Amino acid sequence: MIKKQRNPSGPRFTADQIRDGDRYELSNGYPIYCAPAGENHARRNASGASLLGSDPDVQWSAVDAGFTPEPGTLRAPDVAVGPPPAKKKGAWISGVPPLAVEYADQGQNEPDLKTKIGELLAAGTRYVWVVRLTGPHRVEVHTKNVPMRLLSITDTLEAPGILRNPVPVQALFDDREAERITLRNLLQREGYADLEAVLQEGIQRGTLEAQVQALLGILAVRGIELDSETESRIRHCHNPAQLDMWLRKAALADKLKDIF
Repeated sequence: MIKKQRNPSGPRFTADQIRDGDRYELSNGYPIYCAPAGENHARRNASGASLLGSDPDVQWSAVDAGFTPEPGTLRAPDVAVGPPPAKKKGAWISGVPPLAVEYADQGQNEPDLKTKIGELLAAGTRYVWVVRLTGPHRVEVHTKNVPMRLLSITDTLEAPGILRNPVPVQALFDDREAERITLRNLLQREGYADLEAVLQEGIQRGTLEAQVQALLGILAVRGIELDSETESRIRHCHNPAQLDMWLRKAALADKLKDIF
């Protein structure tokens, strides 16, 4: 969201005085009004949260979640990634997220963004990624006590210990690339390396089913009756070589014991 400059001469607040739904963050007790996001900004928030939240090692991600590392500070990164927050009373999450993403669009308050980055890093955030939506597509990587790194559209982002997989910078700007990376992540959550692994498993399952049906058909043609235990053994066999051996024996066998 676009932030308007705080008013240092106004009253100071604590996070528990800000209600869920109020469009304010706090810095050193001073409120900062957060204007609604425009279409491009809002769309990037949603796709970024989905993309990062799908990583196999991520348990929790959120858009505009409020974090309070101390009473006078309340910050809501556009996208936050980290462990599931501890259940507690109150609207806000204690501490800060390990990974915070800010989308900087037209009208961005640069002084406050700099302050927000500093507050998050000082409170324990490991990485702040600033995605620049105006001008050349680029991402700033901020870490504590390390000079800012600027990555271009052809570079790759990493967050060791938070994300398992690298994130192409392009995926934070391009919906198709974001969908591709999200699909890869979701497949890995189900135990597949990638889409090719799913296709290969489908081919293998199809081959196994064909072998099973062929074996059952040969047994039926030759009049060899199956007991329930042997039929279950055939239907649950996932070894193509074993099924092939049974097929060869069944072609010549007269009795079940000649095959198994």
